[in-house]
Amino acid sequence: MIFRRKRQPRIPGLSVKRLIPNVMTLLALCAGLTSIRFAVHGLWREAVVATVLAAILDGLDGRVARLLHGTSKFGAELDSLSDFVSFGVAPAMVLYFWTMRDAGGFGWALVLLFSVCCALRLARFNTMIGEPDLPPYASNFFTGVPAPAAAGLVLLPLILTIQFGSGFFDKPIIVAVFLLGVSFLMVSQLPTFSFKKVRVPHKWVLPILLFVGLAAAFLVTEPWLTLSVLGGLYLATIPMALSALHRLKAQAETAAIAPETESPSGS
Repeated sequence: MIFRRKRQPRIPGLSVKRLIPNVMTLLALCAGLTSIRFAVHGLWREAVVATVLAAILDGLDGRVARLLHGTSKFGAELDSLSDFVSFGVAPAMVLYFWTMRDAGGFGWALVLLFSVCCALRLARFNTMIGEPDLPPYASNFFTGVPAPAAAGLVLLPLILTIQFGSGFFDKPIIVAVFLLGVSFLMVSQLPTFSFKKVRVPHKWVLPILLFVGLAAAFLVTEPWLTLSVLGGLYLATIPMALSALHRLKAQAETAAIAPETESPSGS
């Protein structure tokens, strides 16, 4: 009688608390793919809303996973694939169907460039996770613009056209500038704030909560103007992040040199 060894499952069993973040990741993926469907039918507002929903779900799934202690390698891989589709492929296709197909092969080349840069940015991010050589002061910064933020920035011409009307931001040359610029920001070495480990001083808690409440109210009443302002504010934080990182690096180098220059006790 031949006894066959029981094969181990390819995907280990997951508890319910570990499934919740994965479900949110899949919902983000579905929202990103749905934005492409809206773009095919010329529903530009709905396409932007679907992308924003995907970004919100993407921002929540990782935090929910950490709160529930439900992080897993499977979830990390799924999140990366979802980010590429929702923020690397979907926004590019939305812009192509909106105006870049009028630019012919040049427009398609820029759309491909954005998607490729997003894939490279995500691959670099995955390889840097848990990197031991990363200095402590750099833990609050990303290298380059993260994929969800890049999707929002590259869709700014569409958002501004919805807000102010056609005539300028819907020109292929303007959209091409955004595609090139955001693609460069994704793969660049520029630091951007991650906002994950930032501790808010006590005196700033209430003002920040008030700002969030006002932003939510304006997002409901004036969504396109609010998204435009938020995109501009995020761009403004990039030079601030560069300055902050250089300051922290200088402080760390000074602190490392100081013990070496101190005289031994009793000399």
